[in-house]
Amino acid sequence: MMRGLAWLRDRNERVFLGLVGLVAVIVVWEVTASLGLYRKSLLSTPSLIWTAATADFGSGVIWQHIGVSSTEFAIGFAAAVVLGIPLGLAIGSFRRVDSFLSALLAGLNATPNVALIPLIVLVAGIGLESKAIVVFLSAFFAVVVTTFTGVQSTARRHLEITRSFGGSRWLAFRTVVLPSTIPFILSGIRVGAGRGLVGVVSAELISANVGLGFYISFFGTFLDTARVMLGIVLFGLFGVILGEIIRVAERRFEVWRPEIH
Repeated sequence: MMRGLAWLRDRNERVFLGLVGLVAVIVVWEVTASLGLYRKSLLSTPSLIWTAATADFGSGVIWQHIGVSSTEFAIGFAAAVVLGIPLGLAIGSFRRVDSFLSALLAGLNATPNVALIPLIVLVAGIGLESKAIVVFLSAFFAVVVTTFTGVQSTARRHLEITRSFGGSRWLAFRTVVLPSTIPFILSGIRVGAGRGLVGVVSAELISANVGLGFYISFFGTFLDTARVMLGIVLFGLFGVILGEIIRVAERRFEVWRPEIH
């Protein structure tokens, strides 16, 4: 086991330190509960959460909730990425598009998504559609803003060099603007993924009859803190996995960014 830990430390120190920190938190959490420093009925313990997870995963009760929340997130987040990236590129590339949409987008971005959930539920119902819309709104603006920022941060000198050699606007966009913007887009996708998960939880807590948010709310009414914490831990785990996947993509595409000398 020690050799395995040493191998992980040498291969990926960040992941190794993250696991060490997680284990330390779990140990401290369990020990403080055992010493009676807080009431287990308020925050549960890692051992009780593990017992609840074993029971609910074993019986299959929780799989439906995970499947529904994952579907809601996937649909809303995919729509945010597919629509947000082109819109951000258009706003950053064309002054008139920026002038036409900037005020509208700023106003919508400043409106808390939670405030819109009752209206969305009235229009789309309490099914999958309303949750997907909330996820879309939660992630969309992060993707648009970071994409727009990436376009605006493109080095003017590189664009001028491209045009001085007779390159078209499309060529400058394809060879300079887009590679420079890719890291920003991926950062926006990572931020949008986190906000999308928050959107799932918010929508399901307010109005749902299935999903992890409903799972948390339902067992919260019965003061079953182990299962409440289990739902929270699962959302956190999904966020970590998504973040790591996007982080890998960010490292892969970082080489696309033109160097500024």
